[in-house]
Amino acid sequence: MYNSKIIGLGKYVPENVVTNDDLSKMMDTNDAWIQERTGIQERRWIENGSEDTSAIMGAKASEIAIERSGINKEDIDFIVFATMTPDYYFPGCGVQIQELLGLNNVGAIDIRNQCSGFVYAVSVADQFIKTGMYKNILVVGAEYHSNGLDKTTRGRGVTVIFGDGAGACIMSREEDTTKGVLSTHLHSEGKYAEKLIVESPSIRHWVPQILESEEEDLSYFPYMDGTFVFKHAVVRFSEVIMEGLMKNGMQKDDIDMLIPHQANLRIAQFIQKKFGLGDDQVFNNIMKYGNTTAASVIIALTEAWEEGKIKEGDNVVLAAFGSGFTWGSAIIKW
Repeated sequence: MYNSKIIGLGKYVPENVVTNDDLSKMMDTNDAWIQERTGIQERRWIENGSEDTSAIMGAKASEIAIERSGINKEDIDFIVFATMTPDYYFPGCGVQIQELLGLNNVGAIDIRNQCSGFVYAVSVADQFIKTGMYKNILVVGAEYHSNGLDKTTRGRGVTVIFGDGAGACIMSREEDTTKGVLSTHLHSEGKYAEKLIVESPSIRHWVPQILESEEEDLSYFPYMDGTFVFKHAVVRFSEVIMEGLMKNGMQKDDIDMLIPHQANLRIAQFIQKKFGLGDDQVFNNIMKYGNTTAASVIIALTEAWEEGKIKEGDNVVLAAFGSGFTWGSAIIKW
């Protein structure tokens, strides 16, 4: 039995910065209202006419991760791509990135677990490596939200939150089982699926219904019961982090760096206070990028590493909660 370790990290975000003041020109909102509720100051949105998509942004982040890992593209055995905004209804982005990167005919799967997508993807890759099936796996999280948001006052409660971007890592075999990914923990609670949802398009609401739909059909825009989601998120975040710590005989004080899903700065601050962690033990960048769902944890992890806030031997905790509901954590000895 092996462990898996992260040997290369990369991120990519569009150049186009959309500030809260920019949003105030589209809808009835303002910087103070957005910051008070979310902590977000700006986000990146793909500009009209750009080549960027979830797959293309994922490929750009992957190129950086591969270069930093020190391995060649030919050494990659498998691809795991997490996104809730694929370029096509099908096929998924995993096969697209295989082609974009010019990889050999390696297998590729897509993870559709929204905000928890990257943590789920890490867990899948970790199991493939632990069992010896693969040695080097490319794990990607990427999202293109901006093209599917209701950019009117009606949709402001959701639209102000989301941003576009991608991150990627190379996970590789580690024979020392005291290093790398020590454990992952995954959960779901489908009875709350409709609390955070995009209802259409779906097989139940397909081409005939689309053609006949009323102009005010809102099923294509994200819906979120924000208060309900917040209340569940703070509970599940805490539970799944503690589950991981207990599995590895650790205490709260053993956390060197917590990378939470960047859903809402208020959630992260609540968890930080509950666990008694200092500002140097929790990394947040939602202020700059908004919520990039499956991309948020890997973008934050990459940025924390780039800034020298994660070093060898650190206990790094990844945690996420989102639509589904799904949630999960990963405990890593860096």
